[in-house]
Amino acid sequence: MNTYKLDGQTYARMLHGGAGNIRANSDRIDDLNVFPVPDGDTGSNMTNTMDRGTERLAGLSDNPDISEVSRAFSSGTVLGARGNSGVILSQIFKGIDMGLAGLETATAQDLAKAFKSGVKQSYSAVAKPVEGTILTVFREAVEYANANTGVGSSVEDYLRLHIEQARDTLARTKEMLPVLAQADVIDSGGAGYLAIAEGMYMALTDENYVPQAASETSSAPAQKSVDISAFTRDSVLEFGYCTELLIRLQSAKVDVETFDTSVILDFLKSHGGDSIVCFKEDDVVKIHVHTMDPGAVLTHCRLYGEYLTIKIENMALQHEEIIRRPKKKRLAVAAVSIGDGLSDAFRELGADIIIGENPSTGDFVEAMKEVEAENYIILPNDGNVVMAARQAAEMTTDAKVYVVPTRSPQEGYAALSIMTPDAEDIEALADDLAAEAQNVTSVSVALATRDAEISGQKIKSGDYIAMYSKERIVADCADRFSALEKLLESVDGIEDMEIMNVICGEDVSEDEQEKAQELIGERYPDIEAIFIRGEQKIYSFMIGLE
Repeated sequence: MNTYKLDGQTYARMLHGGAGNIRANSDRIDDLNVFPVPDGDTGSNMTNTMDRGTERLAGLSDNPDISEVSRAFSSGTVLGARGNSGVILSQIFKGIDMGLAGLETATAQDLAKAFKSGVKQSYSAVAKPVEGTILTVFREAVEYANANTGVGSSVEDYLRLHIEQARDTLARTKEMLPVLAQADVIDSGGAGYLAIAEGMYMALTDENYVPQAASETSSAPAQKSVDISAFTRDSVLEFGYCTELLIRLQSAKVDVETFDTSVILDFLKSHGGDSIVCFKEDDVVKIHVHTMDPGAVLTHCRLYGEYLTIKIENMALQHEEIIRRPKKKRLAVAAVSIGDGLSDAFRELGADIIIGENPSTGDFVEAMKEVEAENYIILPNDGNVVMAARQAAEMTTDAKVYVVPTRSPQEGYAALSIMTPDAEDIEALADDLAAEAQNVTSVSVALATRDAEISGQKIKSGDYIAMYSKERIVADCADRFSALEKLLESVDGIEDMEIMNVICGEDVSEDEQEKAQELIGERYPDIEAIFIRGEQKIYSFMIGLE
């Protein structure tokens, strides 16, 4: 039987199934802990996080809305999150909760929207997201399932696709992180998430599902003994302390409603903190940081509230063998972006560094310090910025820098879409990216901000101008859709094009984006149109055609 409207009662059963399956697999996942970022034991931490969420479900009515279930579970996971993996997991479910807000039941498409929100929230909660971890497993699973989910899809269809991709991505985490390849293991956080997703699916399809050994295990993971012999009287503190705080903001100290956690983030970064996660849930702030001086962290954070819980662990005691920090990346990609959504799209395609609009030579040099690498590929994404990028490349002496002369964000997006970071010959890779960029025809629709007359064409402030190759204005229209139609009609050889990447600006609503999709789909049915929420200013539509 297929589920087309997921109710709150069934969703609660699924969450219990996910919690039970991670608990049943906790020891196996703990054994995968060799990645140098996580705390202690991933399986135990994720189990604890899920259990704190399911505890909140006990107080709900017999027939709650799915949004009520989601809200209660998310709140429990946020406050009960343990370790890096647990915190990220709690943020995944917080994002899902944001996507399910206000719904009585959820379709597969509602679930797709909510899971996409989970991707955004989990990435935004981590100061420096690392690919090849639970973040990647969840993101790629969501992207694949969302791309293959339609109006007629069932919830079971969606989760099957989601799990299928999660398994595939999890197997590839070895390729993404050298430390995993060296240890010949998959990422533990990703494995934990897969166990949860599989448990949720099994509980959806079987009302009587009970994970193996789950019922015999206490809901609270047993505290493992600490091998204090790993840090002796002659040891040197090299890795610092894994420090976790739960703080309740105090009205006597701050304005609780408007409190911005950036003041804590800035402090942690300025004091050399690593693996930082910091977010606010109502009047409670959750903090995770690896630091050499937990005392300074405690003192600073008490400026804003009082502690609910504190956990400090010497990271030398977390594993039998001390974990070494990873070496420099072999290759890092830096891309110039002019919109938050476009930045997210570039990151999803493999960009390690995002540089703001119209950067100087110095901006490029400073940006490359964000990620230590032996080689860099720079995508300027603006013809006026290429020279500054090349000058920065000449100034860099401790790494090889290859500038791919992309002249527009559309060219940069196309170049990144064929990115193969494991390519042996990086210079040849840069040449391939440049060749791909040259195949792109870049056109755009922009808001005119002043009256002008260019090449005999009068332009009025407030009108929308259609620009071909950012060199020639082909139309001036009162609305953006008329400009879009005339723009595409002006593209030479558009009937032979195969791909159209449409980057939508911040002034284009979701309804307007759907209107543009319908317009392009009707006029150019043989072209594969891909829409990206770029959120850039000025340009309503930036279009790359290949």
